[in-house]
Amino acid sequence: MRPHYSRSVLRFLIAISLVLLSFRRSAFAQQTAFLPDDPGGLESGFVNSATPSQPLPTATSHRFWDRENRILFASVAAASTLDFAVTYSNLQAGGRELNPVTRLFTGNTATLALNFVGETAGVMGVSYFFHRTGHHKLERLTPILDACVSGGAVTYGLTHRR
Repeated sequence: MRPHYSRSVLRFLIAISLVLLSFRRSAFAQQTAFLPDDPGGLESGFVNSATPSQPLPTATSHRFWDRENRILFASVAAASTLDFAVTYSNLQAGGRELNPVTRLFTGNTATLALNFVGETAGVMGVSYFFHRTGHHKLERLTPILDACVSGGAVTYGLTHRR
């Protein structure tokens, strides 16, 4: 029997997914075009890369804790919290954890919570690594994918309750 609140939770998860996907366009707008200022080089079809007349513009950078990342990380934390709550509820009702890594931590509530906190911190760490290495598209995509995966786990957990 499905609980009566599963539809409202599903609507909430769909809304979160739509918000996260709305950031997709701005997440991929981090790189600037590297075009020379001299249009004559483009018309002739040959640009001498050994001795450029002017240095190429650098890619725009942003601070790691900008508004968009704060929203993305808050979404990851919210989705992970929901995932923890649904997992804990299902385990209390006699269910079984399907993720083999998370299954190692299901014996104790504190270790299960620590697993989900570690997952959130890991996503932030991987995103920071991508930021430091200049992979800004991957920096934004990492929390989006994790929030969607956690949302899928919550949806599955709510629809397959005991």
